[in-house]
Amino acid sequence: MTTYKEYHAKSLRDPAGFWSEKARLIDWHQPFSQVLDYSKPPFAKWFVGGTTNLAHNAIDRHLAARGDQPALIYVSTETGDEKTYTYRQLYREVNRMAGILKGLGVASGDRVLIYMPMIPEATFAMLACARIGAIHSVVFGGFASVSLATRIDDAQPKLIVSADAGSRAGKPVPYKQLLDEAIALAKFPPAKVLLVDRKLAEMKRVPGRDVDYSTLRAEHMNDEVPCEWLESSEPSYILYTSGTTGKPKGVQRDTGGYAVALATSMRDIFCCQPGETYFSTSDIGWVVGHSYIVYGPLINGMATVMYEGLPIRPDGGIWWSIVEKYKVNVMFSSPTAIRVLKKQDPALLKKYHLSSLRLLFLAGEPLDETTARWIADGIGKPVIDNFWQTETGWPILGISRDVEALPSKFGSPGVPAAGYSVKIY
Repeated sequence: MTTYKEYHAKSLRDPAGFWSEKARLIDWHQPFSQVLDYSKPPFAKWFVGGTTNLAHNAIDRHLAARGDQPALIYVSTETGDEKTYTYRQLYREVNRMAGILKGLGVASGDRVLIYMPMIPEATFAMLACARIGAIHSVVFGGFASVSLATRIDDAQPKLIVSADAGSRAGKPVPYKQLLDEAIALAKFPPAKVLLVDRKLAEMKRVPGRDVDYSTLRAEHMNDEVPCEWLESSEPSYILYTSGTTGKPKGVQRDTGGYAVALATSMRDIFCCQPGETYFSTSDIGWVVGHSYIVYGPLINGMATVMYEGLPIRPDGGIWWSIVEKYKVNVMFSSPTAIRVLKKQDPALLKKYHLSSLRLLFLAGEPLDETTARWIADGIGKPVIDNFWQTETGWPILGISRDVEALPSKFGSPGVPAAGYSVKIY
């Protein structure tokens, strides 16, 4: 296939054949017997009978070739911390966290609610849940106790992972007090709460319920926790929509189809290669953070940047300094963030060496032509819009430059992604 039009047409004409080829991008513990079961529309089951694991595909399978390559790059302008975890180090931390979760009674199929700031332990917790077959429900750290309580009752988690506080503009944002209030409001409180103490705020502990992460981490230093092999359609996580159009809806994501879709999107849409560095400025509490901070880049064998801080602190050039320092190849942000940067000194766009950066992707709300042109001219890089939602997990509309170098058009989110038939009524 030489054109994207032919490529996309095959994905609709022969979905079984198309996605059977894409399934080779990930590891399967047991081969699937059927690519697509659409016998009960609108519900589809992908890669029926196949077993796999997101944590294995994000970490374990890369150890032989990329064990010493950067996997997770953590940068916090809130606390001044910077740390890079190789794939081998990430493997070790995720195994420790998985050992802790199992020691606290979490088993495959149990729900674990994660209410965390943007710190490495949040990533460890997500991947540890995936490793043991637990279903994580990440709640955005900016949500107050009432919103948190509704999500606790909906997921009914056996365990909650949280921290003493986050930080915004250098000021602590207490989490534990809000968590205690939410648990008091909830009808289905968790049996245990695992706490990361960042020493940012005082934290009262509930005896018998609250346990300390650092203490347990020391007890599980050498844990080797085997992956729980899940049938492709078994759930990987629950994530709630924003609630801007009514009550937030809990989206339940599958495992095999999600892994294949992400692996495909990293190549087809985001034009990334293993060994490169990806920087998404989102939060893990949103779907972009799930797909393109944690799972997507790691499944693709890349280094992923996890940033805690504002786009304008210490100044409006902080993101570009990260691009320069860590040689970021592909970046993903939002139109809102770019509009914030438009109010800063435009000289900051030219201050840093951005030769490593190939593409900037933007999504989250409509991208107006003026904003797109401003940032494209400012950094001298192609800016590509894309459109999707929590319910889909990866882009519906975008611009492929891997299959065919399609031209992008300011003000347009592109063309349908593989597998999507998009019509306007």
